Amino acid sequence: MAALTEIESKLFFAREFRLENGQILPILELAYETYGTLSPRRDNAILVVHGYTSSHHAAGRNAAGKQGRGVAEGAAGWFDGLIGPGKAIDTDRYFVVSANALGSAHGSTGPNCTDPRTGKPYGPTFPEITMRDIVASQKLLVESLGLASLVAVIGPSMGGFQSFQWAASYPGFMKAIIPSVTAPRSPAGLDRLEALQKRLASDSNWNGGWYYDNGGIARTLEEIRFETLMNYGQNEILAETMPDPKMREAAIRDSAQAWSHIYDGHSLVTLRRAIGTLDVTGDYAKLRNTKVLYVQSKTDKLFDIAHCPAYASDMRKAGIDITYVELPSNKGHMASHADAALWAPILGAFLKSL
Repeated sequence: MAALTEIESKLFFAREFRLENGQILPILELAYETYGTLSPRRDNAILVVHGYTSSHHAAGRNAAGKQGRGVAEGAAGWFDGLIGPGKAIDTDRYFVVSANALGSAHGSTGPNCTDPRTGKPYGPTFPEITMRDIVASQKLLVESLGLASLVAVIGPSMGGFQSFQWAASYPGFMKAIIPSVTAPRSPAGLDRLEALQKRLASDSNWNGGWYYDNGGIARTLEEIRFETLMNYGQNEILAETMPDPKMREAAIRDSAQAWSHIYDGHSLVTLRRAIGTLDVTGDYAKLRNTKVLYVQSKTDKLFDIAHCPAYASDMRKAGIDITYVELPSNKGHMASHADAALWAPILGAFLKSL
C-alpha cells in the first residue's frame, strides 16, 4: 500500500471575517493540508477536522520544511491509519481537505497570531468564538477550493463537534458526517473553563495574560498536557510497545514538554469556550438529509458511553439515518485513531455506500 509523502501545509487567506458576536477579524488565515486529487466534477471531497489541541496534519508525512506550525518533521498524521491510498478514506478515490481550526495555535488565526491593528499578539484580547464561527470559516476555505458540496465531514472529539455543527449550519452541503469519540452536545461546563483559566493565570509568568515576552507559561502547559495524555489513553497506547510504566510516564512527559513550547494558553481557553457553545440536539430536523456514522469508545473518560446510545436513539427518532458503533478499545478518548483498524472496514464501507 503506497504512502502519502511530500505533503505541504497550505494557508487560506480572507479579510474582514465577521464573527457571530459581530466582531470582525481583520485577517482570517486557516492552515490546511490536502491529500488525493479532486475529480473533474469536484464531487469527491471530504473535509477532515481535528480535536481540541491537534493540528491539520491528519495524514502522511510532510515534505522537508513544509510542515505546519508545531508539527514535527517526518511525523505521520494523527488519522494516518485511516487516510491514504487504499485505506478507509481512500485518497485514490477521494480528495481530502484537513483544516486547522480558527483559534488554534497550529497556524490558523488565533491568540498567538499578530493583531494587524496593534502589531502585537492578540493574546487575551482575542475575541470569543463559537463552534459556528469555526465552521463558517471552514466553509470559506472549502468554497475557495471550488467545492459546492462535500461527500462527508469527519473528525474526532472537537472534530466531532465541528462535524455535527457543519450538518446543522449547512444542511445538505455534505452527504454524511462521521463524528467519533464525541457527542452532539458539549459536556464542557462553565466550571471547567473557569478552572482552566485559573490554572493558567497561576503561572508566575502569566503577566495578566501577556506572557509572550515574559518567558511564556510552558511549565503550566506541560502539566496540563501530561495529565490530559494520561487520562485520555496515551498510557494504554504506549503499553503495547513499552511495558515499563516508568518508561511510559517519561515518554509522555517528554511529549508534553515538547508540546508546551508550541501551543498557546489562550488557544486552550478560546477553543474550550467554543466547545461549550456546541449543542445541535435541538437542530436534528436539519440533519435529516445527512447520514451519520457515530463512533464511540467504550473506555472514553470524556464522553460517557452510557449517554451515547441515547443520543443515537434520539437522532433516529428524529428521522436521521444514523449508524452507531461502539469500539471495544482500551485506548479511551484516543480510540478512533489509535485503534483505527477496529473501525476502518466500517468507515470504508460507509463512505462507499454514499
